[in-house]
Amino acid sequence: MISKQKLQQAADKGIIQNTQIEPLLDFLLDENSKTPTNQEEPLKFIRSFGDVFIAFGIGILVFAINQLGLSHYEYLLPIIGFTLIAEWLVRVRKLALPGMVILVSILFFVYRAINIDSELSSIGTFGLIAVTSLVFYIRYKMPFSLLPLAGALIAIATITIGETILFNPIIFSALGLSVFSIAMLFDSQDTKRQTHLSDSAFWLHLLASPLIVHGAMLSMLFGDHAWLQVINKEIIIIIFFIGFLLLALLLDRRAMLISTQIYMIYALTQIVQGQFDNSQNLMIYLLMGLGLIIIFFGTFWYKTRRLIFGFMSDTALSRYVPDFKKLDSKL
Repeated sequence: MISKQKLQQAADKGIIQNTQIEPLLDFLLDENSKTPTNQEEPLKFIRSFGDVFIAFGIGILVFAINQLGLSHYEYLLPIIGFTLIAEWLVRVRKLALPGMVILVSILFFVYRAINIDSELSSIGTFGLIAVTSLVFYIRYKMPFSLLPLAGALIAIATITIGETILFNPIIFSALGLSVFSIAMLFDSQDTKRQTHLSDSAFWLHLLASPLIVHGAMLSMLFGDHAWLQVINKEIIIIIFFIGFLLLALLLDRRAMLISTQIYMIYALTQIVQGQFDNSQNLMIYLLMGLGLIIIFFGTFWYKTRRLIFGFMSDTALSRYVPDFKKLDSKL
């Protein structure tokens, strides 16, 4: 995509006239919006192996500093130091993976700087982690910052609610749904997956999905609800995961499924052990089947999505989700 700055440079060199910049830019934007996108769900963590190399160096630096045995307030020095490094690597050079490692490092030193000796101080620590992540997001527009931000807020809510949350797993799902709603707010503003808003949604989906599934699974596997006595529990679990798969397809978010695979495997284990005496071999076959299903959807994700939801391409819902006619990307 040609930017306005490029067109201005062309005008400065006399290739085009200044009066042609805006009409030409509008034309290019219009043509770009009509072109079907083949881009998969994008992950913009790494641009080159240099990013991995820098991130590895940051990790070594954090390990070395942690071995110094600093007192609580002395950890402010590495916090300031890594903030200055972030100004160069994240704000100027726009390096995503090193930025993620830097943020995690800063949050680690923030945690070490505060002496947690009570529930109140724990809430204060998570509050400071949330504020630090929020400042990092506002300053550097780094989508990953929303993951520790949301995680810290969830932790504060969990501590505030107390042990009651362990006996009411639906609260987990409610917290997950709140994160999911914010993720959808980001997603709906960038259905073409071209800006940091979509990347921000990715990290929130990665947190929201296991929270939603965790609460639902605890309720279905160990709950004593009356409706669980009427309908077979195993059938409800299978229907739940099919519904979750369809939701992920609708939103074009495979991250929702990746973050819930462990729960699906656990559910299959509970179902098999409850129905069969010798379940070891059957469990192996079920896992093989699950692996084949994942490979299938990984290969034919967009074809399956078009087949199931293609009829909704002209509905009001299509304005808030990626194009149902998106083509498969070339491998």
